[in-house]
Amino acid sequence: MDIIPAIDLIDGKCVRLSQGDFERRTAYDQDPLDVAKAFEDNGISHLHLVDLDGARAHHIVNQKVLERIASRTSLIIDFGGGLKTDEDLRIAFECGAQMITGGSIAVKSPAVFESWISQYGGDKIILGSDVKDDKIAVSGWMEDTNLLLFPFLEGYVKKGIRKVICTDISKDGMLQGPSTELYKRIMEVYPDLYLVASGGVSSLADLEQLSESGLPAVIFGKAFFEGKIDLKDLRSFLV
Repeated sequence: MDIIPAIDLIDGKCVRLSQGDFERRTAYDQDPLDVAKAFEDNGISHLHLVDLDGARAHHIVNQKVLERIASRTSLIIDFGGGLKTDEDLRIAFECGAQMITGGSIAVKSPAVFESWISQYGGDKIILGSDVKDDKIAVSGWMEDTNLLLFPFLEGYVKKGIRKVICTDISKDGMLQGPSTELYKRIMEVYPDLYLVASGGVSSLADLEQLSESGLPAVIFGKAFFEGKIDLKDLRSFLV
């Protein structure tokens, strides 16, 4: 199982939200580059970098932070948050992202998102599936939709998506454990999907549970920033 730490950005700083609520955010007095270097120094190879300012502004905002991290580490960076246009995508890739994640764009402008899949391929374009009560949520989780998760996934798998980050909003930032049963259901239907579990990871035990369930990858963030997971303890997953 791939271990992927997350850095969420507001005003160029590391933050974490609770259940996607911008009013319930915790800011951490750490330089995102220093945090990324610590990940790299402990054997981690991937980073999930989220531009929360971009998610609110509906265009890329924190590309300078992306560029700093990409140019000064060897981390494989998946970048998301507010990417809405071909120009946003160009900037993200030119600033060092190896992959981008699109969530709201896949719902609101499917033709644009499908064109990205066609142009860049399913290995570089990740589908962000943010879920609330089995329905897709968008716009930084501030908007609910009537789109059910499984038909939504089915449509994009048929269009070439191979990687999906699935976040249970009710779990995200709460440190109460991940939605393992939800991920098992998805893997039963799509066993070849590179499914990335996201939200709720609070301990090494949670990571072990997800690994034993056959998940290809997991994202965690708040558990690291709150000291619940020590990077040195992740080495058994990084062999």
